[in-house]
Amino acid sequence: MPNDDAFVAVMPGAEPFSTAGGPHGVLVLHGFTGTPQSMRGLAETFAAAGFAVELPLLPGHGTSVDDLATTAFAEWLQAVSDAYGQLAARCERVVVAGLSMGATLGARLAARHAEVAGLIVINGAFAPFDPGVRDGLAELVTQGVTRIPGLGNDVADPSQTELAYDEVPAAQLLSLLDALDTIEADLAQIRCPSLVITSDQDHVVPPASSDYFAQRVAGPVERMRLVRSFHVATLDYERADLETRAVDFAARVTANNH
Repeated sequence: MPNDDAFVAVMPGAEPFSTAGGPHGVLVLHGFTGTPQSMRGLAETFAAAGFAVELPLLPGHGTSVDDLATTAFAEWLQAVSDAYGQLAARCERVVVAGLSMGATLGARLAARHAEVAGLIVINGAFAPFDPGVRDGLAELVTQGVTRIPGLGNDVADPSQTELAYDEVPAAQLLSLLDALDTIEADLAQIRCPSLVITSDQDHVVPPASSDYFAQRVAGPVERMRLVRSFHVATLDYERADLETRAVDFAARVTANNH
């Protein structure tokens, strides 16, 4: 049977989110093996502030690990580009906000669309990984290993749980690591303002990855440090502060672009 979303049930809570509003919009992007659930609170906060919002479910996510194993970075990027096109068609200005790989995808998008009004990157994956890590993963794939333990639910707040896969398809993680090898050239093309939000304690993406981003983009950068939150900061202790700062940033950069 072909990989068709019509045949794959979406996990309860993992559904995409879309809302009218405007005149400006925000594209909100979840991370690798995650779902819109991790970004729903942020998306709803943007919507409450009057923005049109698109929070897509990336291909292979929110369904099953087997479904994710049929996709790759290029398809996730295409899905993000499609969602951006739909939002930009009905909005004057668009801000892009992403968590982890969602931030990576958002940066790729902003590099290709100079009209993006602003970029919010939350614990984004940007710095190329240690070649030894990549080579070790490639060796596992060569040996026929298809699954490795999951990366999800790095949250300090015990009352919150990220809806994410328990396992990671090794080949798909490799496609993400390979994409990071070429991200530096993209960062140099980003001229819009950026808000870089970084958790001091991140067990998935090194906090230094945020520094890598901030040092290489061409546009102005604002920073926000989170001292009590782990990787999935949008679900964690400082989520309200994060949402307030993100909405303030989006309001300012869309107003400045009139």
